[in-house]
Amino acid sequence: MTRKTGSSGHWRERQHTDPYVQRAARERWRSRAVFKLEQIQVKERVLKPGFCCIDLGASPGGWSQFAAKLVSPAGRVLAVDLLPMAPIEGVQFVEGDFTAAETLGRLTQALQSTRADIVMSDMAPNISGNRAVDQPRAIELAVVALEFCETALRPGGAFLVKLFQGEGFEAFVREVRSKFATVRLIKPKASRPESREIYLLARNYAV
Repeated sequence: MTRKTGSSGHWRERQHTDPYVQRAARERWRSRAVFKLEQIQVKERVLKPGFCCIDLGASPGGWSQFAAKLVSPAGRVLAVDLLPMAPIEGVQFVEGDFTAAETLGRLTQALQSTRADIVMSDMAPNISGNRAVDQPRAIELAVVALEFCETALRPGGAFLVKLFQGEGFEAFVREVRSKFATVRLIKPKASRPESREIYLLARNYAV
């Protein structure tokens, strides 16, 4: 019990002193994760006006919120999550498991016979603290996001996904390289230094 309380206290203290958490609150972003996408955008220009963007695992909506500002007015953002998400201007939200047929049907209907310019995923599993359990779960989320590209991403489109370095990481990167012309690994400054997370950006999808 003491260990759990100490860990919880450390998390609260880190959140209280985190400059990105403070900035997100000041600027009314929904999460600190928005600054990871912002830093990737500055370097890579992954979002452009007029783009159709799909945000997997979107709740609470920081990435969708940021993307909507960049793709508007002609573009659109389709956000998907099992959890509910408060409305965001310029974002169409589909609540459900994006691997389920019913959710895929609603997404297909929302796409209106088109395909997305970019599929993004900042998904992560609920962390147990056991790397032998957490890492396979994280890779599986990335795998299903990649498989989703086959359904929703246009030829030449881009894929941005959060990964955690560990078992299965290299194999996943190789699989992405077989489907996209270029692949880059990016560690945004907003990612905590101690975190194993890294973002994979793949471009020019070859169906």
